[in-house]
Amino acid sequence: MALLRLDARVAAAVGGAGVTPSVVFDSPVGALRVVVDGAAVVAIRFTDESVAHSGEGSTDPLLSETRRQLDAYFAGRLRDFDLPLAPSGTDFQLRVWQRLRLVPFGATCSYGDLASRLGLPLGASRAVGLANGANPIAIVIPCHRVIGADGGLVGYAGGLHRKRILLELESPSVQDCLFEG
Repeated sequence: MALLRLDARVAAAVGGAGVTPSVVFDSPVGALRVVVDGAAVVAIRFTDESVAHSGEGSTDPLLSETRRQLDAYFAGRLRDFDLPLAPSGTDFQLRVWQRLRLVPFGATCSYGDLASRLGLPLGASRAVGLANGANPIAIVIPCHRVIGADGGLVGYAGGLHRKRILLELESPSVQDCLFEG
């Protein structure tokens, strides 16, 4: 698994300064915009943009590889992504997102479980939830695998309907709160 890195170029890339390679394509959870900075994926976001106007950079090798891996994931042929990632966030957010990458395909955990695994005090689940909701790289950093303490579907930036689809895609092997590593 690639480690997350903080890159000063990321904020400008996602914020729209300059031309950044990106592509929009359709998926079982709707249109996805993938943005790269040349060396790493900086964003995978749900979008209402038309797939017909998919943007620049669709021939970028990293965009092509990201799409190939996402297609394989949606087809049930890929469980673990192997992509260089460079999400932009605070040190705390980066810690949460790195820990999210340890929640394996088919497993779920609660915000409290995640906070505990990070060594945070009781009650830190709200801060973990806020970091989870700010995840700029949907699906690959699997924030959809975090559920409420009661096992219910709660909060997902892409909408609960998408979270349900993603969890059902992984459901043949869904387990509670397992971490690798």
